[in-house]
Amino acid sequence: MNEITPQEAKKQADRKAIKFVIALFILYILFSQGNLFMNSVMSPGSRYYNAFIADHFNYIQGLKTALIKPAVWIIKLFGFYAIHNEMDVMVVNGPYLRINYSCLGLGVMSFLAAFVLAFPAPWKSTFKMLAIGLITIYLLNIARIAGLGLLFGFFQSQRNYFEYHHEIFNVLVYICIFIILYFWIRKNTKSKK
Repeated sequence: MNEITPQEAKKQADRKAIKFVIALFILYILFSQGNLFMNSVMSPGSRYYNAFIADHFNYIQGLKTALIKPAVWIIKLFGFYAIHNEMDVMVVNGPYLRINYSCLGLGVMSFLAAFVLAFPAPWKSTFKMLAIGLITIYLLNIARIAGLGLLFGFFQSQRNYFEYHHEIFNVLVYICIFIILYFWIRKNTKSKK
């Protein structure tokens, strides 16, 4: 039997860490820039607009709709009358919310997907974490949109002062994701030892 010396074990660990960081960086760039490019492909009047792709493969509009409809439903549960179209939520006697590309959380989703796919874990665990993380981000985003509608509906005086909801949302989501990732990494590194 060949025993691995501590120096060889450290070199292997260093190689794995470097491989992880490089894979994380490449995947994050691919996912985040790919989503930006696809947004351009699916936005009329943009540089790379393609009507066929926009009509048949517009996952960005699908995500907007999947966020808007449950958020409007939650707003209505609290007694407000809300209407929506493909990118706007209007609470009658309340706020008007526009759901843009930056509201979708695709940057956070890109980071999560890149991290989970780059991390050396079994595929079953990887896909489970990917599903849990993406669903968590999606649910938090619905809560943010509904929360803004309710907050501004109840406290109309605050509509002009709450401009940092994207930053607050990103910080909260990253905290949640890092907590989830911490436990996932612990579980996957314990099982290897």
